[in-house]
Amino acid sequence: MSRGDRVAVSGNFSHSMRENYQQGVSEYYTKVGSTYRNPHFPGIRRCIFQWLNKWWAMESASDPNRRDRIVMFDMACVNKTRSGEATIAFQEWWQLGRRLFGSRIEPLLDQQPSGRLPQQKPQIIPVPIGPDLGLPKILAADPFTSAAYRDRVHLSCSALSFKDIAEGALPPPSTDELTHETSPEPYPVIDIIICSFALHLVENPSELFSLLWELSSKARWLVILAPHKKPEIKDGWGWNKWNVNAWESCRMVDNVPEILNDRVHCRVYRSLNI
Repeated sequence: MSRGDRVAVSGNFSHSMRENYQQGVSEYYTKVGSTYRNPHFPGIRRCIFQWLNKWWAMESASDPNRRDRIVMFDMACVNKTRSGEATIAFQEWWQLGRRLFGSRIEPLLDQQPSGRLPQQKPQIIPVPIGPDLGLPKILAADPFTSAAYRDRVHLSCSALSFKDIAEGALPPPSTDELTHETSPEPYPVIDIIICSFALHLVENPSELFSLLWELSSKARWLVILAPHKKPEIKDGWGWNKWNVNAWESCRMVDNVPEILNDRVHCRVYRSLNI
């Protein structure tokens, strides 16, 4: 049994996720959806902080077309981050950044490897965020654990699956609605989609292409968090692989450094259609 299978969390039937999935991913998460907690949260949090710091420093803060708030989509369909860990990390980054505005604490943009292992990992300090930026708009979707998300995060969560999203559905822009009615206002361009411990579950390449192509017309950035480097995203699917360190696009086959924290890999892609 691999390290990735040795999972002990509230709500799980077995310590092995492979055993839990034997009856089907949908069946498993339907049963444990309201109690699931992801043991990888510390790594998820550090990856999200590190990515957001870099993104803010390199693009968002200097964007002349910057809107008055950030739009983030926590696409948590059929995954192992059922109770809103990506949203919680994003909210914490924003709230701490707002508190740090005007302080002398310097943000940590990158973690460079050193020759000696530290006794304790350095904190990743968010970038200061000025008062001119409004509260972020957070969208969320999960077909099995909307209740757990709402209970923990106190935000709305649509019960949309990957298939629904690939067919054009998105959570309503109003956080107070969970209907599929058309909003009278234009749907906002999503700044960042965070898909945590989920995308590798779309095993059919055709279905994965449909999902990613649809998302590339609605969002600028796609951030994939996983304990491995799956799934493989190919050229022509609507996204450029992004070298976060150099802050430039690269080929899909290029072996560029990834954000990696506590065995959580963070890969970033830039939309070709927005």
